[in-house]
Amino acid sequence: MLHEGVTFRYINDVMIVNLKGELDHHVAARIKDDIDYMMSRKNIKKIIFNFKNVTFMDSSGIGMLLGRYKSIKSIGGALGVCNVNERIKKVFDISGLFNIIPCYTDENEALEKI
Repeated sequence: MLHEGVTFRYINDVMIVNLKGELDHHVAARIKDDIDYMMSRKNIKKIIFNFKNVTFMDSSGIGMLLGRYKSIKSIGGALGVCNVNERIKKVFDISGLFNIIPCYTDENEALEKI
């Protein structure tokens, strides 16, 4: 079910999604399905996407993030990203994602502030 290299961890009601490699159409669709499944099974109120090992992201990744943002907000939760490198930051800037999704330096800051 999980895309190779993508891992999920849970700390209380927080799901940490460690992404890896390219976040394109195929990967984004699988991650979306995995997160939706996990949210239906666990008491998830917050999602942190860790971009530390992401090398590429296209509009499918943007759509996946926005969809999960809407899902988690609809239940009163929160979503954030961390460890976003310069290449991915450009995608976030151009798409306007930083206007709605907070970005944290690292996982510890995200856990503390989300």
